[in-house]
Amino acid sequence: MNFFNKEVKSALEAKENAQWIAYAPFVFQASRSLRDFGILEYIESRKPEAVTLEEVEKKCNISHYGARVLMEAGLSIGLLLWEDEKFRLSKTGYFILNDPMTKVNMDFTHDVCYEGLFRLDESIRNGRPEGLKVFGNWKTVYEGLSKLPVHVQRSWFGFDHYYSDHAFPYALKAVFKDKPKHLLDIGGNTGKWAIQCVKHDADVHVTIMDLPGQLEMAKKNVEELGLSNRISFFENNILEGEKKFPQGFDAIWMSQFLDCFSDEEIVSILKRCRDAVSETGHVYILETLWDKQEFETSAFCLQMTSLYFTTIANGNSQMYYSKVFRQCVERAGFKIVEQTDDIGVYHSLLKCKKV
Repeated sequence: MNFFNKEVKSALEAKENAQWIAYAPFVFQASRSLRDFGILEYIESRKPEAVTLEEVEKKCNISHYGARVLMEAGLSIGLLLWEDEKFRLSKTGYFILNDPMTKVNMDFTHDVCYEGLFRLDESIRNGRPEGLKVFGNWKTVYEGLSKLPVHVQRSWFGFDHYYSDHAFPYALKAVFKDKPKHLLDIGGNTGKWAIQCVKHDADVHVTIMDLPGQLEMAKKNVEELGLSNRISFFENNILEGEKKFPQGFDAIWMSQFLDCFSDEEIVSILKRCRDAVSETGHVYILETLWDKQEFETSAFCLQMTSLYFTTIANGNSQMYYSKVFRQCVERAGFKIVEQTDDIGVYHSLLKCKKV
């Protein structure tokens, strides 16, 4: 669906939107502070009554000045309503406070991306994730993921898992329709997908391939569940030359993985998947393609997330346009034999076979 083929705003609306963009950092930080100081929660707890500034000041342990500037900002942002000098929660304020997707997006933006995004222009010029320097001197965020501060890790994995988890129930049925016995999980992170696979099908053995830091996290989770006899591990930095993959698999799984790489890197990875998968096997790719979204807001979220990849993750990848992604798949010698869109939140599942 094309949300972007015509102008829908009047001149006045467009100018108003321009001011929202100009003040976007103020809007974000004020909204987050209203949430994290407990102001939105307290106002919601008092409904249907409205509350005074003084009540918020007292109950949320914040100065009169602090409560005043935040709550007045909340009026213009649209989080609060004001009548007779008392405040109520708006519908938008309700979602900022209670919606799980909004919470993971806001935490991810603040903890993982906010400081680094200041260097977006440098990242575009240099083709490197210049904002990653906020956390450490790594080439990509994935090399340092296991070393990030705990609250940053929590927000990163919370963001990642929120979206993939909603797609997993459908994906499990689709992948195991062909009863694979040996499955390679590339970019397995904490082992969440591999664990679900072996619980879903008693006959499958899964090999997780990832960086050493991620494998350590996955091993710990697998061992705690007593599944070490059914899940193996293969250490591999995919970006180190043309390092080959283990072979002999009848299914390869990649969830929200290939969006972590440039066009050429995707082709290189998929070419190595050709050698790793059997002639009758399939490669399953779970991805978020911005032009395959039902709602314009979904496309917006994905296009903004692309800038995380630019500034923090690696400097050269994104949430892809489906035509560009399909071309990468075909260049690597695969054809998409089945594509299902609108899975979970934002996802498409591509089932690929060697040409």
